[in-house]
Amino acid sequence: MRILFLGDVVGNSGCSKILNNLLSQKDLNKIDFVIVNGENAAEAGVGLTKEICEDFFKCGVDVITTGNHVWDQKDIMKFIDNENRLLRPKNLFEPAPGKGFEVFQNEKNVKIGVLNLMGNVFMKKCDDVFEISEKFLKEHKLKEDYDFLVVDFHGEITSEKNAIGYFFDGKATLVVGTHTHIPTNDARILKNGTAYQTDAGMCGDYDSVIGMNKDNSLNRFMKKESTKHFPATGDATLSGVIVDCDIKTGLANKIESYVFGGQLKNT
Repeated sequence: MRILFLGDVVGNSGCSKILNNLLSQKDLNKIDFVIVNGENAAEAGVGLTKEICEDFFKCGVDVITTGNHVWDQKDIMKFIDNENRLLRPKNLFEPAPGKGFEVFQNEKNVKIGVLNLMGNVFMKKCDDVFEISEKFLKEHKLKEDYDFLVVDFHGEITSEKNAIGYFFDGKATLVVGTHTHIPTNDARILKNGTAYQTDAGMCGDYDSVIGMNKDNSLNRFMKKESTKHFPATGDATLSGVIVDCDIKTGLANKIESYVFGGQLKNT
């Protein structure tokens, strides 16, 4: 079983790269299941729409996770209630539209649980992520409720992401961070068998400031004339991780960083 997790999709550039390449990349890398964080996929670079979700599903995405920008495109609030393949952070204040966890079954009858969480440090206010995680693990067990568990931790700081990784070690197949849009060079399997990377990076144009137009971003930092942030539109890189999973244990045999195309392509 091979799982591909792709980091935050940013704007039209990131969407186009996925739509034009994901099916061939799945075949090339022998991928069985694809999870994509889509919370920046809209043209404006924040939120996502029903149309984007449907396009992603058609081109090979199995599950879409999100984060702090999940509600930025308002039509998504109704759509998420009727589409279980679109998740929002489970620790958003309840009640909220949609859900933060679901179990999916692929063509091989393998059950993959996907849990979407959001950090508490320097993020929008939400329920305590460690309390919610502790409660979740009391109610759900690896190899009982699902064959594999993937955790998307949408957070700002590396220490909080590290801590969540260790919290789920041995109880999840993969814990991977999203939100900061820069892939970290620490893909590894933790002591008890959980694959981990602090941040998956983004699917977007890396000739930018975390996916946004670099000239406008520089002007904002330097307090010069500028506008609201808007996405860069050059050739995107797809960034994430590929995990080889052990069906007997539900844990990871191997994790490798995944980079395809664009400015960040491997040399």
